[in-house]
Amino acid sequence: MNEPTNVQIIEQNGVPVFAVIPYEEYIKAFPEKRTDENALIPHEVVSILVDKDCNLVKAWRLHLGFTQKEVAAKAGISQAALSQMEKADNHLRNSTLSKLAAAMNLTVDQLTD
Repeated sequence: MNEPTNVQIIEQNGVPVFAVIPYEEYIKAFPEKRTDENALIPHEVVSILVDKDCNLVKAWRLHLGFTQKEVAAKAGISQAALSQMEKADNHLRNSTLSKLAAAMNLTVDQLTD
């Protein structure tokens, strides 16, 4: 895990009792803690989805600037497998969506049509 860049230490009677980090860094460290409000799909992702006639996996990957090779490596799959998964008409299993979501620091809901 990357160390937070902006940590605030709160002390009580001179003893540290809390460490506060920016929310974005918290989400990066604990992606499973995202709330439903974070499951939104930005307009840019929807535009890619429509313009490129692709699925959400590819639209998100392109939006985030990842290559297939990078996402595949993080998800523990081959680049060729990811290429097949990015076809517009594919319906992926939840276990696969979980791996891909974690690889791109997203929620499964954000990858589901």
